[in-house]
Amino acid sequence: MKLFLIGKWELLRANYWFLPSLMVAGAVVLSLGLIRLDRVTSSDWIETLGWTFSRGPEGSRAVLSTIAASMMTIASVTFSIMIVALQLASSQFGPRLLRNFMRDRGNQIAIGAFLSTFTYCLLVLRTVNGTEKQQFVPHISVTVGLGLALISLGVFIYFIHHSAESIQVETVVTAVSNDLLEAIDRLYPERLGNEPPVEDEVSKNLLPDSFERDARSVSAKNNDYLQAIDVDRLFELAKENDLVIGIPQRPGKFFFVGLELAKAWPADRVDDKLANSIRSAFYFGRRRTIVQDVEFAIEQLVEIAVRALSPGVNDPFTAIICVERLGSALQALKGRSQPSRYRYDDDKKLRVVTDISTVEGIVDACFNQIRQAARSDASVTLRMLEVIAELSQHTNDAQLRSALRQQADAIYRGSQDGLEDPFDLEAAECRYQAILKALA
Repeated sequence: MKLFLIGKWELLRANYWFLPSLMVAGAVVLSLGLIRLDRVTSSDWIETLGWTFSRGPEGSRAVLSTIAASMMTIASVTFSIMIVALQLASSQFGPRLLRNFMRDRGNQIAIGAFLSTFTYCLLVLRTVNGTEKQQFVPHISVTVGLGLALISLGVFIYFIHHSAESIQVETVVTAVSNDLLEAIDRLYPERLGNEPPVEDEVSKNLLPDSFERDARSVSAKNNDYLQAIDVDRLFELAKENDLVIGIPQRPGKFFFVGLELAKAWPADRVDDKLANSIRSAFYFGRRRTIVQDVEFAIEQLVEIAVRALSPGVNDPFTAIICVERLGSALQALKGRSQPSRYRYDDDKKLRVVTDISTVEGIVDACFNQIRQAARSDASVTLRMLEVIAELSQHTNDAQLRSALRQQADAIYRGSQDGLEDPFDLEAAECRYQAILKALA
């Protein structure tokens, strides 16, 4: 249930209707409450205050109409600016980065502020009565409407600045990098000390010999991305039914209908109802998320770098920024405890076996595509070697050091084939030797 709620919250955050709708609903409630307050409150004391609106019906209508019309105009301009920003982001950074722009809280607040002010003024305007028999001017409500207009003006000024800043490459890369660091903190808990933890002897046990032969396959019924797996739910199901459940895939993979989600052993204990219960622990969606998919954020940074290195863009500085951010993520990963693939109950019985993102896989995801695209780019190649050298000097993790060495060897071989200038080749040789010295 927790993963389900997290997934729904991520979905709500990445759209333009949820927060503005809440703000519009708040404007409706505020208008009704203040109108009620105006009806039960005498207007004599309000007219004595210099900062309140104390005009007659015609003046109130004119003010509210002006504010409402201007708010709708500003909202239209805001939508136009946002669409242009989305188009620019899609062409320059890649379509997968649109999610980061759509979940931007500043844009959502700006839209909500303008629409809620418009709604508020419209609802207050309908109550202004200027007939001879009965006159009613909601002075408090009109005054609050003026205040909301001033606040909306400030929000509009902020939005102009925010829009210009949000499409800068440093801002985009930093936002994606922060998401990546949060995912690392969530999925890879910190380890106490520098020594690797002593592995429990029970975790060395293998799956039952007949697991592959006698296990029942639970297939997918969705044509979507696997966003998250409720491993705790699967663990409880395995304990209750005395099963061993194997999960061969990680979140982030696209599943076709009929593709295997899990295996449950022994098969004779798994009926259709239990299979559906196992299937319900897998959460699908039409796009990948970083709830349990740390490589998704890595691939976003890699995509920005690879696009920047394409002949049509030719922006190595953006690629260097991405390489440095990926280096900071690997720096945060060092010394972290890699989650175990095995889940045991209190009786030391194996219950769940999962697939995990290894350190080697994460390092490969960070550098492989950028390395291949930057074979002939000296500045990016040299910066990748420098980042690996800096990481190598500050880690004792054997897996991370081995993965960094493999990438350094591949980058160095690529530089020998892709770089032509002897000065660049000498610089690459110097940095490669620094890596070997750090890893020695």
